[in-house]
Amino acid sequence: MPHDKHNQPTQQQENLTLRMRGLGARTVIYQQNVASRLGLNNSDFLAIDILHEKGPITAGELAKFTGLTTGSVTALIDRLEKSDYVRRQPDPNDRRKVILVPVYENKEEVSDIYLSLHAAMIRLASSYEDIELELIAQFLDKACTVLEEQIHDLNSNISGGN
Repeated sequence: MPHDKHNQPTQQQENLTLRMRGLGARTVIYQQNVASRLGLNNSDFLAIDILHEKGPITAGELAKFTGLTTGSVTALIDRLEKSDYVRRQPDPNDRRKVILVPVYENKEEVSDIYLSLHAAMIRLASSYEDIELELIAQFLDKACTVLEEQIHDLNSNISGGN
């Protein structure tokens, strides 16, 4: 079967993919270190990050985003609530559901840990023009969508195979 040159990735595409994997690995390592500094386990810290990104969500949605079982998510929420990282409030649209509201933004130890990273990322971003930042942000948004699709596919294959 002949190779179609247009279907073969370019060296730049391969390099970008490799760098994205490296960024992902470093992000995981950074998050593990932050979780450790805060006295949290990785699942708890991942849930905090998801709540930071998504805002108030239900326990079921958190289970879907994390890939954890509903029982594991209930225990996770109990730990986060006890540590004042989240609070439960009734869903105004469905009284049977509970919304998880992140409340850790006022926790000084969380903001202190991220100050250095935030400042370094602002310095990095300031080295680019606004139009370049728009393109980078667009790429990152699309990369997140690709990753979410891949996570969904992985989770579907796991649950479908049982």
